[in-house]
Amino acid sequence: MRTSTDGRSTRWDQHRTTRRRELVDATLRAIRKHGAAVGMDDIAATAGTSKTVFYRHFTDRTGLYAAVSDSVDARILRDLGLALGAAADDLTTVTSSPRALIAAAIAAYLTLVDKDPEVYRFVVNAPLLDRHTGGDPAAPVTSHIAEQMSALVAQALAAAGRDPEAASVWGPGLVGMVRAAADQWLAAPRTMTLDQLTEHLTDLAWSGLSAAWPARS
Repeated sequence: MRTSTDGRSTRWDQHRTTRRRELVDATLRAIRKHGAAVGMDDIAATAGTSKTVFYRHFTDRTGLYAAVSDSVDARILRDLGLALGAAADDLTTVTSSPRALIAAAIAAYLTLVDKDPEVYRFVVNAPLLDRHTGGDPAAPVTSHIAEQMSALVAQALAAAGRDPEAASVWGPGLVGMVRAAADQWLAAPRTMTLDQLTEHLTDLAWSGLSAAWPARS
């Protein structure tokens, strides 16, 4: 009897997980169709259901925003990992051209901004929320990216025989710089391409980070 109950519970948990994923996917479609300021009515219509169903699965708008942010967070981290892995595969060691790894990380972030601007605005500006509870609503996303960047820089510094302690502040600093530039790039008329912006930001970041690596003889 207990096994049967546990089985039903497991199936229900799986159903809830699947349904939440479907509703998040529908929200992303609605954002791309109606823009970052999309309302719950349009989100529910895109999903072919009611707002009540959304609130049943996410409690409120804040819960839905958090779920969408988690989805975008996972996508950025996946793309960032793929970009860094591809860059590292082209190098003899992680220290042979750390600038290329920095460029790959910046490009991975900016690619989301360029290809999915409304979703990016939705996460960064959080227009779905009636009011922010304090702080930066996109902090969980950017902090995860910063953690990955800090780990990358720390690995490269350690491999070069340098103290990796500074990596804990360089990661967040790098992400903050790229995010600020990306927000400006997205808001203003396009005067430069994605590749040009990536190059400018890489030059700026590397002018400081390069001091940590010994000159190659």
